[in-house]
Amino acid sequence: MRLVFAGTPEVAVPALDALIASGRHEVAAVVTRPDAPAGRGRRLVASPVAQRAEEAGIEVLKPHRPRDEDFLARLREIAPDCCPVVAYGALLPRVALDVPLHGWVNLHFSLLPAWRGAAPVQHSIMAGDEITGASTFLIEEGLDSGPVYGTVTEVIRATDTSGDLLTRLAFAGAGLLAATMDGIEDGTLKAVPQPADGITLAPKITVDDARIDWAAPALRIDRVVRGCTPAPGAWTTFRGERLKLIHVAPVPERTGLAPGALEVGKNTVHAGTGSYAVELLWVQAQGKKPMRAADWARGVRISSGESLGTEDTV
Repeated sequence: MRLVFAGTPEVAVPALDALIASGRHEVAAVVTRPDAPAGRGRRLVASPVAQRAEEAGIEVLKPHRPRDEDFLARLREIAPDCCPVVAYGALLPRVALDVPLHGWVNLHFSLLPAWRGAAPVQHSIMAGDEITGASTFLIEEGLDSGPVYGTVTEVIRATDTSGDLLTRLAFAGAGLLAATMDGIEDGTLKAVPQPADGITLAPKITVDDARIDWAAPALRIDRVVRGCTPAPGAWTTFRGERLKLIHVAPVPERTGLAPGALEVGKNTVHAGTGSYAVELLWVQAQGKKPMRAADWARGVRISSGESLGTEDTV
């Protein structure tokens, strides 16, 4: 089939690569978000998908809005049979959805109808799910509500961060998306409506969502830290400044610490929660690089009785 691929971040690149390498389909163009400021100089940088497409000699379209008439006119000229999508980052209007013969087919990183929305991987970890996966579905105007072509499953490991899990799903999902294009082309694959039961929503994780509530159980805190890593980054406060939590580990045998209370050993830093303690393993103080929590604790010279999360940031 003649394809126009839509995607923006690094997580979409494996799927683009899989379609380019498939040998069955022609990726005639790529649609991605406009160049965005990055780095200290805030210079405009093309998206990872745009950079990969340019390396492959594929035309790149960067509409400010998918309803822009210039973009729609070019899309009609290309006349794609199907438009596969991975994390494009903009809502597609009906006028764009109607252009390809087989519609726009999205690779979504959950087992639909679970975790519809912008942050399915983060929410699956934070909810304590044991299994997740990826789904391909036909895009409708509703939120991730279209009929599903296929799925793959993935076990959520006990130490997975959202970055770890998303990386695995990006590669597993790339194969699923390529297989979905094959099935649509040869007519062997039909989309099945999603069930009405089991719908959960996964809105974007905000900075406020990533703030640690030390009165929560240790397992909940561990899940929030892992779900918010690498972005937006779980955090708390210490002496009125933000402290980013990169890696913690529940310690069931250590009880009796008040929520947020710190206990510093020779090479350990424990914090109390609503259940048992967690050990702080890697942290990042404001304006500093990530470091082992024990090194951070030695540097700031924590006094007896000090706690995390008891002050607002200044």
